Amino acid sequence: MRRTPLPALALPAACLLLLTACGTERQGAAASATPSAARDCGAGSPTAPGTPDGDEVVVIGTGTGPGADRARPCGTYAVTNRGTEPLTYTVTLGFQDADTGRGLTNVKDTVEAVAPGRTVRRTVTADDATAGVSSDAAGRVTLSVLTVRGVPAAEASSEGGACPPTGVRVYADEGDAAMGLRVVGLHLENCGTRPYRLKGHPRVEPLDEARERVDGVAVLEGGDAIASGTGADGPPEQLVLAPGERARAGLVWRNTVDSGTEGPVAAPYARVWAKPGAAPVMVIPELDLGTTGKLGVGPWKKEQKR
Repeated sequence: MRRTPLPALALPAACLLLLTACGTERQGAAASATPSAARDCGAGSPTAPGTPDGDEVVVIGTGTGPGADRARPCGTYAVTNRGTEPLTYTVTLGFQDADTGRGLTNVKDTVEAVAPGRTVRRTVTADDATAGVSSDAAGRVTLSVLTVRGVPAAEASSEGGACPPTGVRVYADEGDAAMGLRVVGLHLENCGTRPYRLKGHPRVEPLDEARERVDGVAVLEGGDAIASGTGADGPPEQLVLAPGERARAGLVWRNTVDSGTEGPVAAPYARVWAKPGAAPVMVIPELDLGTTGKLGVGPWKKEQKR
């Protein structure tokens, strides 16, 4: 089994993250902005191909939002696709109180379909993040990059937006974790105009940080192969989803690590086929499988209308 250790900061090989300050710039660590630079935080926009310099650096700066957002800290960053195909990125950033180091809030940002060699600049704002921060809150907040994930744009999942050409949307939720047990839901929505038929379990292929298949992981049918009571059990049923209807299948695993064994398996990505012949979709369930080597996949079940 190929073992991939869990990193402190996940940066795909296909991605160079260049973070450009919207306030004072400092290479390496996060930097707080000066009040005069606060107006520099604005809407993200594409830039010219390439980056200002070719070094793999992280430069972070913060400021405050314009107008009504002046009391809220913001940060500007840029992501560059160094791969050979368009990628959609999911970037998670964290705002902290610069005086105490206390975490304030995390922001997850999706950057869609970045072409090879292109750099896209983005700005994120920390909604309601200044509560309880020291007196000069907005100018005393720093920003850090927590994770960066990139998937091929042609396989990117989406909970909303335009309906894919396939007529269905497949995506993963944030999941639930308790005492080492992990449960993540796979969701499928028929956003097309025709009924969509499902039966059985989705096919799931765990992938490592390089988006390559992780060898030696047993993908088992039924969440009860891992634990009971998760809702990812029961026999498969024949489903017919009318336009607008949804189905859900659960991913279940444990992150147990046994002493004296090889390192834990990290599979941040998973390629999903809703049924035989369906187009693959890549989701980001962050599978921290420990040393168990097992992933349970529940059957598709129709979701109740919201």
